[in-house]
Amino acid sequence: MAANNYNVGIVGIGAVGTELVKVLRARDFPIDALRVIARSERDEEIAGEMLHVVQASPAAFDGLDLVFFAGTEGAKGASEAYGWEAVARGAVVIDNGDDFRMDDRVPLVIPEINPEALADHQGFIANPNCSTIVALMAVGPLHRAARVRRMIASTYQSVSGSGRAAIDELRDQVRSHVEGKTLDVNAYPYQIAFNALPEIGSLQDEMPGYTSEEVKMRNETWKILGDDSIRVSATCVRIPVFYSHAAAINLEFDRDISPEEARELLEQTDGVEVVDDMAGRRYPQPLDAEGGDAVLVGRIRRDESVENGLSLFVAGDNIRKGAALNAVQIGEMVLGGMGTGA
Repeated sequence: MAANNYNVGIVGIGAVGTELVKVLRARDFPIDALRVIARSERDEEIAGEMLHVVQASPAAFDGLDLVFFAGTEGAKGASEAYGWEAVARGAVVIDNGDDFRMDDRVPLVIPEINPEALADHQGFIANPNCSTIVALMAVGPLHRAARVRRMIASTYQSVSGSGRAAIDELRDQVRSHVEGKTLDVNAYPYQIAFNALPEIGSLQDEMPGYTSEEVKMRNETWKILGDDSIRVSATCVRIPVFYSHAAAINLEFDRDISPEEARELLEQTDGVEVVDDMAGRRYPQPLDAEGGDAVLVGRIRRDESVENGLSLFVAGDNIRKGAALNAVQIGEMVLGGMGTGA
């Protein structure tokens, strides 16, 4: 591995893969060569840049120092096929998919929350789920200060979490509605335009009645915060927004923590922007979070339904901080903090 230049691979060129290219370029990541890997070989314009796409195979990972797997719920499985093979060929893998997040060999990392988890990585690191990242950017600092005993999260998740086809379908449904045409439904079991679907992922036997997205929120919270005694319940809802996930979060702590103390802690947290002025109608919104690096936190108030309770609302770009940016930040840490950008 060269001192200041790295051979970097990106597997997948959907919404997350495209954003990875943007983030790497914007943060001046020290790349010697960028290799894009997908199902078929071709030349394709990605994030305004014409790149050659290499067909996925074990040999496609030869000579790479760092590989980002861009899998989402709409395009996953590549890391299961090639992740450890890439490690065996000398690369460090950062995986956005969920195949190995709960693997004991694999650290699950949000750089601002648990960077210490990277200390003993075995060449394979997992990016948490996008909704988990957005929520824990706010919950993590508060947990360090007062220890969370219970967390209830109700999410409002954009269609980009399902991949490019879902983005196109929402746009097409809105257009069809305006034009008085029949709305085609393919990406979801029901129309998403002007609707809300409380089903993200599949039902899970380990938590009867809960979907895989909701189980991820519990299990990933436990692993990232290092505390499986936290009682977690999530309801994950898909809404007709193109980008950015939001969540209403209710927290119960070991000790009293005032809204003022919480605001002060969050204002000191890298990657968090406190937007909390109800009198001035300033609060987190998906549109304001879209395209930005920060997770917005607001509506910070006491939860009067429990002792030592707080309620808050968060919003963050699921493709950026919820996926590509978080992965690149991990890469920067792994490669010695190079290319940190502005």
